[in-house]
Formats: sequence, structure tokens, C-alpha cells
Amino acid sequence: MNSELYRSKVANVEDVMKKVLSGNKTVVLGMAAMEPQSFLNNLKNCEFDNLRIFSCLDVVDFPVQKDPKFSSKFLNESWFYSNPTREAANMGIGTVTYIPNNLHLAGTDKLQNDKPDIYWGIASPMDKHGYLTLSLSVVYEKEMIENVDKIVLEVNPNAPRTHGDTQIHISEVDHVIEVDYPIPTIMNATPTKEDELIAGHIADLIDDGATLQLGIGGIPNAVASFLEHKHDLGIHTEMLTQGMVELLNKGVITNKKKTLWPGKMVCTFGLGEKSMYDFVDDNPGILFLRGKYVNDPYVIAQNDKMVSINTALMVDLTGQVASESIGFKHYSGTGGQLDTHRGASMAKDGKGIIALHSTAKDGKISKIVPFLPEGTGVTVPRQDVDWVVTEYGAVHLKGRSLRERARLLISIADPAFREELKRIAISNHIY
Repeated sequence: MNSELYRSKVANVEDVMKKVLSGNKTVVLGMAAMEPQSFLNNLKNCEFDNLRIFSCLDVVDFPVQKDPKFSSKFLNESWFYSNPTREAANMGIGTVTYIPNNLHLAGTDKLQNDKPDIYWGIASPMDKHGYLTLSLSVVYEKEMIENVDKIVLEVNPNAPRTHGDTQIHISEVDHVIEVDYPIPTIMNATPTKEDELIAGHIADLIDDGATLQLGIGGIPNAVASFLEHKHDLGIHTEMLTQGMVELLNKGVITNKKKTLWPGKMVCTFGLGEKSMYDFVDDNPGILFLRGKYVNDPYVIAQNDKMVSINTALMVDLTGQVASESIGFKHYSGTGGQLDTHRGASMAKDGKGIIALHSTAKDGKISKIVPFLPEGTGVTVPRQDVDWVVTEYGAVHLKGRSLRERARLLISIADPAFREELKRIAISNHIY
């Protein structure tokens, strides 16, 4: 019976797009590796009047968002910029805009103002009970699915079947499009010398039995390589990464000491290499749970010895952390940084860590700055900031005065900028 129901819903992408996109429509897409590529690749050939798309961490380019002829009738509202959205936004043709958010409330906050018409994403193939899974992301997808009029899934045999809160029954789906394209992957960034120095300082702050949240990039990858001598680490993370899987395979991550979900790796989305996707496929030891739950600071704080490690673009002398923009030029998004930093800081024996290189542009610019440039978004407010780490050391700012903060942050700035930072701090009475 489930097989018959499934077959009755299978259609080609052109027919489905023609049927569901007529008029003014709002479509929310699966996130990151779960972006529906058939939908995106066919948009340029589709007729629509006023199409709004909600997306996050795009890894596939939208051809229409870089084409000026669509600027009057297409808008991608993004919860987190990546290269494709950043490039389109910088063109200035009005096809992209950012949605300020904390990840755990991204979906529910959006629903207060906008009810999308359609959810369009990727799913793993149906099992014998009639269930497909949303595979590698359940950040906001379930909240959106529960509120849309139509659900369209591109069923892809390359999408791993996942455990947790990713299941969706075929009876809930309106249209199925059968596809067979590779799931997007990203390669581990090779750590620099500075990344490794930072990672060494961070590793010293991580105790055996800690539960970790790691981001992506050179610094988090370097941190993973510096943890091989640790014991019984656990994972409660926004994003499941390649480094985590490698540490689990080496016996460093066991999840035995976790105080919340012991024995399980908990995440809300995954992005990495194909070997990671193979690892999570039908793996009951990995739970993909809603971002509303995983990134709730009060949930995160239930993990004793919780450590959150995130990166930043710059930090000012009072401790304000900027991770998503420089002035009005937008680079990424808040994502789960504030969620996880707050949750880890509230946990028993927890630590919220912000990591950054001390300089940019080959040492010409300090990333420890007296003031944030005008228009810069504050990602972690100074009253929330806990630990800050550069290649020159780690400093603990929580509970400290402006004077103490300025002195500590200058101590981990590049030596070439310390005197100038000190001079400005003194002239503004914060040193």
C-alpha cells in the first residue's frame, strides 16, 4: 500500500514546478547539503511572478539570483550567507537579503511573520514502513513542514538515512521527484601554523569527559587533531563534521560521560566528506534532532563540561564579538554561535570559546580592535563572552571589568599592534 501511494506521487520536476509555483509563492528549502538541486537548476526555465525563497548555508549556486533580469521577481532570504549568497549579495541587484536570527529560533521566529507555501528538500528513499528521512538536516525543516501547504521531496538514493527527528511518512508528502545526483561535500580545511597554535591553547582548556561543539574551518579542524590524547569526549553540536567522526573512530569520542543523551552523538545537521555521510547512514548512534532543541542554550547547558568552540572576524577591547559582518558588508550569519556560546557558558564546568587569528591581510590588520567598524553586527555581546583565544594565548573575560578586558585582550593581540591598542584604550579611559 505504501509503495502504491509513493508511486502515485512521483512526477517530473518541470511539471511539479509549473503546478506549485504559479502566482506569488514562498518556498523554504532544505539546508546546506540538503538543498534540492533539481529545483534550483530548473528555476531559470520556470515561470513565476514573485518568488521568495528561504534558505540557509547554500552550497549550491542559484543561477537566477545572479541574473539581473530576475531582480524584480525573485528574492532569496538567507539565514546564513555562504559563497553563493555572498557573491549574489555583493552584486547589488537585490536578489539576496539576510534574516538575523539565532539558529534555535530561526524557523519559529520566521513563522511569526511569514507562512511559507511550499517546503522543497531532499529525502532518503522510503523504507518498508513508508518512512523517508530528511537525511542530513533538521535545523528548521520540521517546523516549516508542519506549516506549509505543499511538501515536495527530491528522493535521492545518495542521501543517507538518519535517526532522530528526521522521519517523514509518504502520506504527508504531496510530490516526489526521483533524482540521483551526488550529495554536496566539503573537504577539511588544512590548518595553518596559526590555526595549530590556537588549537593548542584550546586543547588545554578541554578536560577528559567534556562534551563538544565544534564549528568548521581551519581552527576547528586543528582542534580536533590536538584532542587525540583526550579520553571519553562527547558530542552535542549544531553541525556534525568530519573531524568528529575521525575522533570517534580513534576512540577519543565515546559519548560515555555525557550527562544529556549519553552514548549518542547529537547534532542538527551534517556537512562533510562522503565518508562521513556513509558513516551516519542508518547509524543509531547519531541523532539528528531539531535545531530548536539541539541549539536551545538551556538544553546545551544540561551537558556538564560543555565546551563550545566558534570563530570570529574580530573582537573589540570591551569583548564584543563580530563574526558575521565587517561594517555593513555581510559575510555569514549568527548561526548557532550565540546559542552554543551561551549554553556552554551556563553549563556546569562549561566553557564558551571564541577563537580568531590575531591579524588579517598578512599581518597588516589587527583583529583585536579598539572599536568595531560602523555597521558591524555584534554576534556575541560582551556580557556573554567567556573565553577568547588567539595564537598568543587564551583569556577569560566573563565577569571582568572593561579595564581588565582591555588589558587581557591586548595581551593576546599581535605584538606589532599592542602599543597602539594600549594608547587608544588609555585615551578612552578603559586601560
